[in-house]
Amino acid sequence: MNNEPSGLLLAHRAMLRDLDRCAALTADLARNSPRLDRKRAAAIAGYLSDFCDSIHHHHSAEDDVLWPVLERAAGAHVDLTELTDDHAVLDPKLARIRSGAAALKAGHIVSAELAADLADLRDTLREHIADEERTIVPLIKQYVSDDEWNRVESAIRRRGAKMTFEVPRILAVATEAELAETRREGGFPVALMIRLLPLPFKRRESLVFGGAR
Repeated sequence: MNNEPSGLLLAHRAMLRDLDRCAALTADLARNSPRLDRKRAAAIAGYLSDFCDSIHHHHSAEDDVLWPVLERAAGAHVDLTELTDDHAVLDPKLARIRSGAAALKAGHIVSAELAADLADLRDTLREHIADEERTIVPLIKQYVSDDEWNRVESAIRRRGAKMTFEVPRILAVATEAELAETRREGGFPVALMIRLLPLPFKRRESLVFGGAR
């Protein structure tokens, strides 16, 4: 079966990893060393901005692409009301973090409010992702055909996620078997991204997170 939603699950895994480490980073800095030099403040702010964009891209793709397919395929067997409501709640939370990141870039200070907003987002998305994987993934496997799932994935790719941000984060949480499958399915272009994108991203991570990555 080709409708195994491995890409969806990898995206969730990468998201949860970043939620944990961004919340931990900002909590530690707000508590112990809130004032940063200009370069690191800009690096953290930029990372948080890209992370918010990534989350928005993910949940809007589900709303616009995956949910309609799932509703057509599963019919009365699926009720997406709660998950859609969760997505609506996310946008104001992301806006608060973007605002906090902009303030960090301008003032070089990690505020307690930014740390609290990231902790709140982490807790919200942990619960949401657990609900989604418990309810949606089995329905995809049961009701969405291989061809339809391939079309879903293609449509989501065309929405233009930032590959220099997404690919290294996915690679960091993928197993060796998942990497081998990705190389096999993606061919040379994907193999090239896997080879070239992680190194500059690791430099970026080092500036943002220091030794704790």
